[in-house]
Amino acid sequence: MKRATVFIFGMLYLCSYFAGSAYPAETKRTIAVADFENKTNAMGAWKIGTGMADMLTDALIRSGRFIVLERQTLNTVIAEQNLAASVRASQAGTGAQMGNIKKAQMLVQGAVTEFEQTVSVSGQGAQLFGVSLEERTTAAHVAIIIRLVDTTTSEVIASQRVEGQASASGSGYSAGIGVVSFGQSSFTQTPLGKATQMAIDRAVYYITSQMAARPWRGRVARVDDQGVIYVNSGSSDGMQPGKVLRISRPGESIVDPDSGMELGQEARVIGTIQVQEVLEKFSKARPVYLSEPPKAGDFLEVMQ
Repeated sequence: MKRATVFIFGMLYLCSYFAGSAYPAETKRTIAVADFENKTNAMGAWKIGTGMADMLTDALIRSGRFIVLERQTLNTVIAEQNLAASVRASQAGTGAQMGNIKKAQMLVQGAVTEFEQTVSVSGQGAQLFGVSLEERTTAAHVAIIIRLVDTTTSEVIASQRVEGQASASGSGYSAGIGVVSFGQSSFTQTPLGKATQMAIDRAVYYITSQMAARPWRGRVARVDDQGVIYVNSGSSDGMQPGKVLRISRPGESIVDPDSGMELGQEARVIGTIQVQEVLEKFSKARPVYLSEPPKAGDFLEVMQ
């Protein structure tokens, strides 16, 4: 009885995780998903790279843990901004504004290494209207390699292989089964669809655990004459009143003398601030302790 109770509570916890309610409200990390690389032999109507990326993007949004940025149609967004800024666009409307594309803290890259569905037939069954019925077993296996890339340094900070398996048995027509694409709702009912969803769910779990270990980072947008510090994070990002943020000053860039690549910046901690008021796109904070006046561009990090 005790083991059964523990099992039930464990399943409820997992269900609430994917519903986005297992965690308390917290500052959301900004993340983007690139099209997956298809390293399998499955081609054509499947559109695996785009389909997998769309499924992962949707799952990350539904988790409620991230601000997920659109990257699959980024060229379309940029084209719309360019049109709004051109003389061809009507100046009466607001249009798409330049410089408003958010930067992701982390980019998710994926490679599909296995995407297979096999059907085994266990002999001929009954005849129905002259068509043979067979007892068949369908088994599916999907494997993905997930990489998390720091967009500031281009460093791969984590990599993991996730898998999904599913099978189904029953009678079927010997004429076979047609190809089901990602865009069709019936795909989720097939063993391959179920295996794909299992792999995606495991990818979300892995990404969430990795991102939780990395601190949220923001910036000071500006400081007014009254000493109010404006933070570039608001209610849409999960910011809350009372949050204490560590504030640090970016220093000189560190450059690799061999490659010429920027390795990052040293930051000097200058104190802490506390969020007083939260609006949709930004927040207002006051100093708790500062060794020197803050200014726009200073780094912010949530105190644990």
